[in-house]
Amino acid sequence: MAKIFQVTARAGMTRVVEPIARTLLRAGVSPNAVTVTGTVGVLIGALGFGARGHLVAGALIVTVFALTDLLDGTMARMSGGSTRFGAFLDSSMDRVADSAVFGAVAYWLATQHNYSGVAAALICLAAGGLVSYVKARAEGLGMTCNVGIAERTERLLIVGVGGILTGVAVPLALEIALWLLAAVSIFTVGQRMAHVYRQAQRVGVE
Repeated sequence: MAKIFQVTARAGMTRVVEPIARTLLRAGVSPNAVTVTGTVGVLIGALGFGARGHLVAGALIVTVFALTDLLDGTMARMSGGSTRFGAFLDSSMDRVADSAVFGAVAYWLATQHNYSGVAAALICLAAGGLVSYVKARAEGLGMTCNVGIAERTERLLIVGVGGILTGVAVPLALEIALWLLAAVSIFTVGQRMAHVYRQAQRVGVE
């Protein structure tokens, strides 16, 4: 059910993003430029606003610029497909942005002496990196790993909603969101490892 929702939501977003992508390509903007711009925007939202306690503004800025992850992919497809460097840059910038988001959240929670929340944010940071690494390593070995309930978009959405609710005076919302995210991220790592294990076993039998 979660995967069906993801596909439906992405299809709807694509219809919105495609006209913007065409306009940018006509203006001579490259997908790589959009990738870097989106990362810079996320850094501004996370470090410039979120880390200073402006949670609503920070979450909204991060969300807007995180959507460029869909925009640059659409632009690459329209212009003939992603290059190897483009794929490498996109993945690397995603890791930079994710580190900034969860680092900023952990820093702000530490200033509030919410050490439970800090622990959850650090688990999210580590587990989120593992979610991406397991997939990349599997694909590097010639296997697929397109499974999991907590991909990057879902992770940012969960922490964003928690940040906004906390910013509008729902004190525990961010901490609860982080622990929820930590749990589903760890579960996703397990899902992906099990998926790759089954593929490896089939290869061994064949």
